[in-house]
Formats: sequence, C-alpha cells, structure tokens
Amino acid sequence: MLRYLGPQRGRAVLLAVLLLASIGLQLFVPQILRYFIDAAQQGAALRSLLAAAGLFLVAALVTQLLSAAATYVGTDVGWAATNRMRADLVRHVLRLDMRFHKDRTPGELIERIDGDVTALSNFFSQFAVRVFGAALLLLGILVLLWLENAWVGAALTAFTLLVMVVMNRAREFAVPATRLEREASAQMFGFIEERLAGLDDLRASGAGNYAMYRFRTVLRDFFVKSRRAWVGRSQLWLLTMGLFAVGYVLTLGMAVWLFGTGAISLGTAYLFFQYMTMLEAPIDQITQQMQELQKAGASVIRVDELLREHSVLEEGPRELPGGPLGLDLEGVSFAYGDRPVLRAVNLRLAPGESLGLLGRTGSGKTTLTRLLLRLYDPQSGSVRLGGEDLRAVRLASLRSRVGVVTQDVQLFSASVRDNLTFFDASIPDARLCAVLEEVGLGYWLRSLPDGLDTPLSAGGGSLSAGQAQLLAFARVLLRDPGLVILDEPSSRLDPASEALLQRAIDRLLAGRTAIVIAHRLETVARVDRVAVMGDGTILEEGPRAALALDPHSRFARMLRSGRDLDEAQELELMEEKA
Repeated sequence: MLRYLGPQRGRAVLLAVLLLASIGLQLFVPQILRYFIDAAQQGAALRSLLAAAGLFLVAALVTQLLSAAATYVGTDVGWAATNRMRADLVRHVLRLDMRFHKDRTPGELIERIDGDVTALSNFFSQFAVRVFGAALLLLGILVLLWLENAWVGAALTAFTLLVMVVMNRAREFAVPATRLEREASAQMFGFIEERLAGLDDLRASGAGNYAMYRFRTVLRDFFVKSRRAWVGRSQLWLLTMGLFAVGYVLTLGMAVWLFGTGAISLGTAYLFFQYMTMLEAPIDQITQQMQELQKAGASVIRVDELLREHSVLEEGPRELPGGPLGLDLEGVSFAYGDRPVLRAVNLRLAPGESLGLLGRTGSGKTTLTRLLLRLYDPQSGSVRLGGEDLRAVRLASLRSRVGVVTQDVQLFSASVRDNLTFFDASIPDARLCAVLEEVGLGYWLRSLPDGLDTPLSAGGGSLSAGQAQLLAFARVLLRDPGLVILDEPSSRLDPASEALLQRAIDRLLAGRTAIVIAHRLETVARVDRVAVMGDGTILEEGPRAALALDPHSRFARMLRSGRDLDEAQELELMEEKA
C-alpha cells in the first residue's frame, strides 16, 4: 500500500479532510435529535423545534454529500494505484523468459494481472475510506458515550473490544479458501481462452460436446471453491450479527434503567440507542472490509508469487555493433526439459551473408532461432553475434538489432500506423510511407480510405496472407536490424503473392546478415549458404552453389527430387535404409 498509494498523497490528504468533516457531522446529528426530543417534551416554542428540524436536514444532507465525495476520491486513489500495479505486472511478465510463458496460458495471465489486481483495487479504494472512516467514527461515538455516562461508555467500549477481538481472530479464516478460488478462476479463464483459440479445430473434429463436458468440469470446480470461500468469508458477518443482537439488548436495558431512575432524560436515552445504532455501521464496515481484506490477502499472495518469478536470462552490459552482424555458434546444445533438440551445433556466418536453413519438421530449426533471440539460453556452448557472446549483451540491444518475420503475423486492433510502429509515435509518416513503397505495399496504402489511420482488425482478417507478410517485412525495415530471421515466410502464399514477396525479401536482405528457414527449396534460391539440419545437428553446410553442383550432397539430391523438403528427406531416409 505504501508503494502504490504513496504517489497519491495529495488526494489522500483531501480524502482525510472529507472523512473528518463527514464523521464530525455524523456525530453531531444525534445531538440535534436529543435536543429536539427533550425540547418537545418540555413544550418548547414551535420556532425552536422547526430550527432544530432544519438544522438536522441540512446536516444530514451535507453528511451525505461529504460521504459521496470521500467515496469518489477514495475510488480514484484506488484505481490510480492499481493501474500502476497492472503496468508493473505487465512490464514484469514481458521481461520473463519463454520458460515462464510456456507453462502458463494467456487466459491465466489475464486473470492474474487483471482479476487479482481488480480485487486489490476494491481493497485500495474502499479500505482506506471505509476502515479509516469507520475507525474514526467508532472512536468518536465511544468518546461521546463516556462523556454522557461512564457506565454506558464502559459497557459499550467493552462490547466493541469483544467484537474487535472476535473479528481479528476470524479475519484469516477464509484466506486459504479465497486463494484456491482465485486459482480456480485463473484456470477457468485459461480453459476458455484455449478453447476459443481452437474453435475452428473443435468444430471440424466434432469435439464440441467433449469441450463442453470439460468446461462444465472446470466450472464445477470453480463453483465449489467459490462457494467454500464465500461461506468462509460469511463467518465474520454471522458472528457480528450475533454479537450486535446482544449489544442492542444491553444498550436498551441500560437506557431504560437510567431513564427509570431519573438519571437521564428521554432524549439522552434515545441518544444512547442512536449511538448504538451508529456503532453498528462502522463495525459492520470494518467487518465487510475484513472480508475484502481476505480477498485482497489471497490476491496479494498471487501477485507476490508473480512478482517473485524471475527470468533465468541474466543480461550483460554490452551493446551489439552496428551494421550486419556475424554469427558464430560453438558446440550449442539445448533441450526442452528431458527432450534434446540441438546437439553440439557449430555454425559460422560472416557479416552480410545469408543462410538457408533446411530440415524436416522437428529438426531444431526454429529452436535455433529462439536461441539467437535469446528467448532461451543453450545448456552448453556459446552463441555470438557481432563477436559478442549473447549472455554479455543487453536484451534491449539484442532485440533491436535482430528482426524476425514468422509465418503467422500478429496484428493488433489498431491503425496501420500503430501496427507498423508498435505504437511508437516518434516515427514520421513519411518514413512509414517510404517503407511500405519499398516492400510493395504502396498501392495498398493508397487504396485505403484513411491511409495510415485506417484501422486493422486483430488477427489480420482485413488483410490477405501476402499483405500481412509484407507488413511484417515493413516492420523489420523500420528497425534496420543487423540480422534478419525469416521463418517460413512464403509457406501460405499463392504463386503471385510469393513472387511479390521474393522481391521484398531481396530488398530486406540487402546489406544484412540473414537466416531463412524454409521447407520449399524455391525460398532459398537467393541465399549465399545452405545448412541442412536433422535430429538436432547440422548434417550439411556450405555455399549454396557448391552444394547444388555436388551430386553427392543432400541439397543436390533434394533439388533433383523436385519435392518439398519433408518428402525429399523422407525419400532419402528410405533409400539409406534400403
């Protein structure tokens, strides 16, 4: 609370002023009522009674206005604080390595970052207003009761302390159950996100009924844990209701006895009962906030668990040099858990050279590029770019000097400009238009009704596959990286779109080091070197022209077969076995 509410200290002072004024009026209103009752009983003039009634109405109205203002300011403070927390959590999660993200679904992370923090926003916005205000009101009521009658003050102070002790003992009761409830909620959102992402496949395979069965199972688990948490949090409310039934009887009995003995007036007897009624409100508020505190306690634990996650990738202080980057892999081995993917890979690529990386599905091509982006670190060996070991390079420098184009282009529900710049407003429009012309999208840009301000839909539904790939090329050109990685850039394109894309590839690779991952041999027709991967190792590597002319090379046999890479290597494997 200190970390996130500290910057809101100005509004916190305003909140305190509003609370103090509101509480002062709430304590003053019963005094007006006592005067009205005693004056009426003693036959006071109508003008005095009307004046007291008017003062009561004004005080009640101002009290409500002050309470509303305090609630507004408190909510504003709470949301400002938790929005900062959301930003910190998102920033933290984006810095974590792929090991963390592979173990968690997007739906689970959404629930962690938004659901848990929303529970904390309710805590931040209401807890300060209601608990602090309730505590002040409670103290004010007890002081006034002591001033009116020591016996009544002592009795109700003892009653209040008893209630507080019971609440303090019970406040942690529901935290474990609430934590399980939040975890079940995260699992439910993760399940929904995964099924929505695979909706087409579910329908095509007729798995809808099974998906709904699994959904009901997840919902049942969430319902059971939510009910258990709610019952646990309700124990405080039930205890408070029972104690207050005793408190009302105690107060009413003392007031009647004191009035019967002539020690107090009728108005004072009413005052005691009114203050007892007011005493219930702050204690009830504190009870409710204790329930919210239990929710917040579970959320704080989960947020803290997320903040304690740290990337295993420790970055160094060095920067990558400018210009095309040379690549050097020495004895690189890597495994996902117990499954080896790369085995002692050695590869060198001079600055400005382009490499066609071939291999069957599962041969380790994509994993190799993930090491170049340092999404993972190898278990053994070293990866060098521009002569620098990646472990000694700042991640921001690495990501700015390596550009990647995958076969699945990610687009946002935003304008063409924002999709190109990733929301960087510092890039001028003239530069964006020039880059789009450069990759062959100038005609497309001129056809848009609002130019760069034209909105695009998430997932690329408003673009063809070729246009989406060219847009991804434009993103890379804007960054002017020293190493470009193209991962199956033409795998989903028709021949006409592929021809346009090949011209864009030529422009993108000019003056840069490049790695082109491909299944189709036509994609690597323009590269300088070729490397064939299989079973996590480099089976063959050399100049493309030389390998193509060598009748005994794997690459030459692939070219002669006239098949795509998977078919060619399958045929080669069958021939070797024969």
